[in-house]
Amino acid sequence: MSDQYRRDAAPDGRDESEQERADRHFDELLQELRIAQTGVQIRSQPLPGKVPTPAGPTRRTVARLRYLSPASGRTLSGRTEACARHQGWTMVAVDPAAETTRTTMPQSGDDIALDSALDPLVLAMDIGSTATRGGVHDASGRRVRGLQHKVPHDFTVASDGTSIIDPDQVTAEVEEILDAATRNPRLGTRIAGVAMDTFAASLIAVDKAGRPLTPCLTYADSRSAHAVTALREELDERAIHQRTGTRLHTSYHAPRLRWLSATQPHLVADTANWWSLGEYVLAQLVGHLLAGISTVAWTGLLDRSTGEFDTELLATTGIDPDQLSPPLSTTRAAPSTNTTRWPALAKAAWFPVITDGFASNVGSGATDATVLTAATATSGALRVLLDGPAEPLPFGLWNYRVDAGRTLLGGAINDVGRAVSWAQSTLRLSAASAGTLTAPPSDTTPLVLPYLTGERAPGWVGGARAVLGGVSAATDADTLFRGIVEGVAITYARVADELHPAAPHILEVAAAGRVSNDHPEWLQILADVLGRPVTHVTRRRATQRGTALLALDALAPDVPRASRATGATYEPQPAHVEHYAQRRARFAEAYETLILG
Repeated sequence: MSDQYRRDAAPDGRDESEQERADRHFDELLQELRIAQTGVQIRSQPLPGKVPTPAGPTRRTVARLRYLSPASGRTLSGRTEACARHQGWTMVAVDPAAETTRTTMPQSGDDIALDSALDPLVLAMDIGSTATRGGVHDASGRRVRGLQHKVPHDFTVASDGTSIIDPDQVTAEVEEILDAATRNPRLGTRIAGVAMDTFAASLIAVDKAGRPLTPCLTYADSRSAHAVTALREELDERAIHQRTGTRLHTSYHAPRLRWLSATQPHLVADTANWWSLGEYVLAQLVGHLLAGISTVAWTGLLDRSTGEFDTELLATTGIDPDQLSPPLSTTRAAPSTNTTRWPALAKAAWFPVITDGFASNVGSGATDATVLTAATATSGALRVLLDGPAEPLPFGLWNYRVDAGRTLLGGAINDVGRAVSWAQSTLRLSAASAGTLTAPPSDTTPLVLPYLTGERAPGWVGGARAVLGGVSAATDADTLFRGIVEGVAITYARVADELHPAAPHILEVAAAGRVSNDHPEWLQILADVLGRPVTHVTRRRATQRGTALLALDALAPDVPRASRATGATYEPQPAHVEHYAQRRARFAEAYETLILG
């Protein structure tokens, strides 16, 4: 590894390379010019007086070549020169000794005080699998300290495949967050927008008055499995997949509506509209139907190229297209209507609800085709944002339309944090179990296929269940835990293999989410299994941040955004990569024999 990219501990304890340290020092000096709050390009002369100079080359003394993305403005160093040139990035020479033209951004830092926040403010909420979270962000995307709130919840599940949550309960949770986030009287009316994301692929039947006739079916509700089988016999699934970007699966509307028509025909007859959870919540709060394009796409009924409902698939559901909400651009906001309870929102626009997957990519900094997000929460995913539909579209992945020009390509993994939590609650792990994840890989580690709740991408075997192989009397709990984590990493690699033909220009994997924050040592295993560097996005609530950033694209397009907060970058170790290549082959054999039968 070259000196430019060598990572050594700095005297202040930061995990950064010498080049990154020099860059950071230079950025801090520019902050003294107080241009972080302007968003204006400036021409900067060297600062007068004595300036501390970091060791090694800096932007102030050495001319360097950088590559500028035409889409996002991101720059890359010469290490990625070949890929950058291939994608049409522009090479620019930077001579810090001369005058330089530069736009500066607020530093990511920690949460900021209200008095330091840049206007306009936005209130962002994230309705996830285990909690509803929300809070105020400033125009740079930073969270405002003291104006954040969280309400935990759980899905109601049963052995028949039920996975539901009460939509009125979630509405009350959102109201609680709005109360907590707007209670500071010093806010005034600085909040200019309210934005929301939810877990994807939810379904609620409502009557003419907008009241729920069913609980909210979550993405994990699998009671429509028989309808999936029937639809696969009637339709050309590969053709549907190419049009909508989705497979026939219990997460999507077509099988669910077919199942409800067969099992509860009177309910279907009484249903006026079919809404997602976010649509329902916003209808109760502000009286508007606000379904973002990504929310509608996750029904599995939206054509990824045209943005229209797929007529063949919709016909199989037996419902009228007018019973579904039209997909709206993320920038098409509605005015505030409930100002009595929340006077701080009197001037706020309410944005269409989006899906958490879209928001997670944006919040992790994965906003173009060079960055792949590894989401590592209760469930997980690998996702990349593309300009236009993915071509070719691998049959094991999905490709959702998320706005007028972009789609999200990737695959979901059911059991990530769920597998870790199962191990922690079921096995007698030692206090030193984290050390097991930092040890070199071993052939004695059990081979685990971690399908506790079935498989989504890439095989879509909903009935798959976990397999523990190679367990002996000598296997202790910590070693089995290591096998579970390795198995989770291999499930990510299976999705990455499918994804590569449609997204060949990926330069970085950005890992974000609870599992990576709680167990960062697992990211070395992930890097070794994937065979590519993995950067840890350390900022918590990346999904909530992404939702805020998308609203800020409309509210404050010219304000520079704070950089994402990152930790270490884990480089794959060649010997470990070879070990895991062999383990992945064994995993594939076991999957073929035991899962597919």
